[in-house]
Amino acid sequence: MQRILIIEDEPDIAELIGFNLRRAGYEVLTSHDGIEGTEAALRERPDLIVLDIMLPGRDGYGVFRELRRDPRGVSIPVILLTARAQTEDRIQGLEAGADDYLTKPFSPKELLLRVKAVLKRSEAPTAVADFILGPFRFDRNSLRFYVDGEPVELTATEFRLMLFLSERAGQTQERNDLLRTIWGYSDSTHSRTLDTHMKRLRQKLGDHGSWIETVRGTGYRVMNSDP
Repeated sequence: MQRILIIEDEPDIAELIGFNLRRAGYEVLTSHDGIEGTEAALRERPDLIVLDIMLPGRDGYGVFRELRRDPRGVSIPVILLTARAQTEDRIQGLEAGADDYLTKPFSPKELLLRVKAVLKRSEAPTAVADFILGPFRFDRNSLRFYVDGEPVELTATEFRLMLFLSERAGQTQERNDLLRTIWGYSDSTHSRTLDTHMKRLRQKLGDHGSWIETVRGTGYRVMNSDP
């Protein structure tokens, strides 16, 4: 049974989310405070976190940053939950590396669809474990990534994005195709966060960041040999 941690300070909303997730077959953990929620996430290491932005103690962005700094939390997928409907607020969360977002008020059906989609994207594939391209090695079973034999911490979304491009090395992937494949959506919010993810990937690759090439007006591709 997959476990989901809800970090939400409004008891009624937390209970509504928990009720629908339990009914769908998930085990649910709940926290009502940002600091307590961070500790619970790192201690319990759930399969997914539904994280409210406006929290006492530490806001949702602060919780997210703490999770991504810790090896125990770096790969846990996160759905942000916010009452802020403005596009910039959604972009801020996605650019920070969140896997998806929901804006209050939301329907239980939409919540479950988002949860299922994020969990499916985060599942380790059962295909041949290793994929190697130049200095890069992907362990599909553990979602671990190595550059020149050294581990590099990627979020589940970053791993899927880099693997998708590397498996199609030398082929330009259009922006909309990347958005639909990795995020399941193709809209202006996710389009902007795609660019941020690519920038972050280049930074994490260090001297090998030039393997990722921007194809102006079209999309991105990973080179099939040392550039």
